[in-house]
Amino acid sequence: MSARRPNASIFSRSRRRGTPRNPGADLSRLPMGLDFGAVRIAEGIRAALACAVVILANEWLGWPPLFYMAMAAFFTCLCDAGGPIRFRVPALLSFTALGALTWMGFGLLRDAGLPVVVPVACFGLFCFAFARVWGTGATAVGNILSIVLILSLNQPLTGREALEIGGMVVAGGLWATLLTMVVWRLHPYRPARTAVAECWRRLAGLAEDLRGLLLAGAAPGRGGAGGEAWDAHGRAHRRAVREEIEHARGIVLDLVGMRGRLSLRGSQALLRLEACDQIFGLLIALAGRLEGTDDAPRLRAAETMLRLLRPMLIVLSRTMVDDTPARLPVLERAIARILAATTTDPVLRPIAEAMAERLRIAARLSSPGGYLPGGSVGNAQAQPWRDRVLGPLRANLSWQSATLRHALRVGFISAPALLVTLQSGEQFAHWLTITVVVTLQPFYAATWQRALERIGGTVLGGLIGAVLAFYMNTPLLLGLMLFPLCIVAFAARQVSFAAWIAGITPIVVILMELVHPGNSSWEIAGMRALFTVMGGLIAIAGWLLLWPSWEPERLGAEQREAIAAHARYGHAVLAEMLGDGLPADTDAARRAAGMTTNNLEASISRALQEPRSTHRPAIAAATLVDSTLRRIAGRLSALWHDPAARAALTSVEAEPWQRWIDAALGGMASGGGDIPPRPPLPANAALVEPLSRIARQIELLDGALHPKRG
Repeated sequence: MSARRPNASIFSRSRRRGTPRNPGADLSRLPMGLDFGAVRIAEGIRAALACAVVILANEWLGWPPLFYMAMAAFFTCLCDAGGPIRFRVPALLSFTALGALTWMGFGLLRDAGLPVVVPVACFGLFCFAFARVWGTGATAVGNILSIVLILSLNQPLTGREALEIGGMVVAGGLWATLLTMVVWRLHPYRPARTAVAECWRRLAGLAEDLRGLLLAGAAPGRGGAGGEAWDAHGRAHRRAVREEIEHARGIVLDLVGMRGRLSLRGSQALLRLEACDQIFGLLIALAGRLEGTDDAPRLRAAETMLRLLRPMLIVLSRTMVDDTPARLPVLERAIARILAATTTDPVLRPIAEAMAERLRIAARLSSPGGYLPGGSVGNAQAQPWRDRVLGPLRANLSWQSATLRHALRVGFISAPALLVTLQSGEQFAHWLTITVVVTLQPFYAATWQRALERIGGTVLGGLIGAVLAFYMNTPLLLGLMLFPLCIVAFAARQVSFAAWIAGITPIVVILMELVHPGNSSWEIAGMRALFTVMGGLIAIAGWLLLWPSWEPERLGAEQREAIAAHARYGHAVLAEMLGDGLPADTDAARRAAGMTTNNLEASISRALQEPRSTHRPAIAAATLVDSTLRRIAGRLSALWHDPAARAALTSVEAEPWQRWIDAALGGMASGGGDIPPRPPLPANAALVEPLSRIARQIELLDGALHPKRG
């Protein structure tokens, strides 16, 4: 295997800049990388049609109120967080109605004077910031409504003007919503197919990185970095795959729930996703078996297995995106080679056989007649609307809620920014307040990242917009230029926030050039950059001064929840192996354990990015807990997929270990004292190694939580 060692080590891949969708292994770095796999051309075309067409219609008709329609259409596209249409359309229609009422109401209120306007506006901004308790879609709507509120204070409105602008906002919102429904209806199952295919693509990345560990000799005793490399692998890839699977699961179940019964496509998507999740569990089990081993034949067989697996996963991912049949004979030959490579290894053979079964299922699902529709899906039904609306509201009406403190922070910090904006008389001063409101986030790390990305993107985008506006010096050319700019900006919306801001800033510069033709494009770009920098600095200072909630204070709760979830996973594995549980229950426990570990890592990442050093020991301990929990999950998965251990396990041997795992991990989760002594190991050799590995990791976890003990 040494001859095949890659030129770049596994650690060079681990240090790459993460993205919001795939944060990477280095928890101390802001996830500000570019995710070019998130480009969405259809979204760009839809936004271009929504905004640029109205601008061009205004150039033909010469009716200025159409600018408000174009702006409303633009904002409505910004509110679209994606996902199933039954969630997208209500969000867009809610913004359309609330946006019109907000612009009309605050435009009429503007003449009431600053002592009235500023408190009412701050309360409105508080409400819009608090809307994030209802999820991603409500967060997007609340953010854009905040921008609408601030813009509506630019000038007072008469009753007639308010009705005219309100009508244009409604028209723009409905126009953009109509385009959303048309684009969706053209490809009703594409979001589900794309989301599931992305899971398989990320699974291929996990397999590639795991193979890289073997080629780099990362196992102890082979000259590699050992545990550090395995920890980086788990954080970078297992976290990303689990997040992607849960994201896709939500999209597929929403689609199925919307239709009431499992259609042909719905059942196909669910089965593909389930096969992907099971292969994910098998790869975790494989990693648990390989970490720490010096068995050269086993490592060679595993490397061959992973080398053949990666291209199969990529091919299956492409067939899902393109909705084309899989080449079954080619895939079957690759599966046969995997089985041949692992024939003589009693540890790898069962994992390879289970993986081959799931690969065949996925391949058959990509062939005509390879799947059949099922019946209704009871668990896909939505909650009653009262629970969906009032539940999150009640849960966050507490000072312990970071969202409530965030909304109050927005309301208070907006007051001085609004006073500056409204008293200055500068027509671009509203960018200061807008930047403050949209930069502020519930957590310091997110606020700091958003400020950096917004400032950098605004400066770059402003330069681009100023150059374009300088050379495109007629309204018609500027209107035509909006079409490609909207396509590029909205297509790259999910690539990164900085790229998104750099994309929409030229649009804003050109829109301002059209609305205020007497201003230089360079002046517009410069003023936007200046107010963005000022607003970003105010947002960071305001977060630090007003009720900061430091992340290390939340690490303990995340640790306890993760440990408790792994206790439930361990209990479920042993119960199912004894016939007292269902595989579905074990799968659910495995998923829950993975998600709590992801949440713990997100909390550690935020803590590492905060400007405080007093909590470094707690962060270091949490990082060690995270790594140990990843290993415990791997050992449990390996035990679950070990047929020899399953055959040897009896209730007499399993029940003491089940009670010990419950007591040890449950006690650590509840903050209890010493863990009980481990029970004696079974006499059967097939159980000694897996149970002793699990016990060692649990004892290491106890040592990480109580370093002074003993």
